[in-house]
Amino acid sequence: MSTSRALARSLPRLRCVPRQLSGPIAQHSRTARCYSKMSMIAVPSSLTGGAGQPSLRLLRRPTGLRPSRTAAAFSTSRAVSHGHVDPPKPGEELYVTIIDKEGAEHKIAVCKGDNLLDIAQAHDLEMEGACGGSCACSTCHVIVTDQDYYDKMPEPDDDENDMLDLAFGLTETSRLGCQVKMTPELDGLKVKLPSMTRNLQSSDFK
Repeated sequence: MSTSRALARSLPRLRCVPRQLSGPIAQHSRTARCYSKMSMIAVPSSLTGGAGQPSLRLLRRPTGLRPSRTAAAFSTSRAVSHGHVDPPKPGEELYVTIIDKEGAEHKIAVCKGDNLLDIAQAHDLEMEGACGGSCACSTCHVIVTDQDYYDKMPEPDDDENDMLDLAFGLTETSRLGCQVKMTPELDGLKVKLPSMTRNLQSSDFK
């Protein structure tokens, strides 16, 4: 039997090396990770400078050390909420009506430049926006109820059209809420939320 195997078998019950150890033993704690009740530590010879020596040596454990019981520290990041909009100043209100999935109408006063996704989420309406409004999913799909208002909107770009192709219940007047920004021309706009959404994102196809 080799010296290293005999030595390993002769060790009593093993415990984990405490984190307080410093120097090369602590840096290689995954290799030299056990010490015995005999106050001895098993370490590889590479850490003790013994070329040609047995692969394990016994060193006396530093006095007073105990295995660390410090709990691991965890941190959380603050949740970023989408959908923050400021109330419009008196006389500068624009109005949009959102029809929810149950058919209830919500008429909301908004500011120029607010997009429909932020407006809906700020008023606790069920518009998901899984991609955070980056035009990378179809979960903020809305249906413009009036063709005239639809025609006043800028044409959807290729990215929006690609995502709309994934939307549930696509219509001729469908848009993504994150891409529709309120303007004076859209004052009085009315949109409807589809009965369902399909959460497919552009990353699913890469």
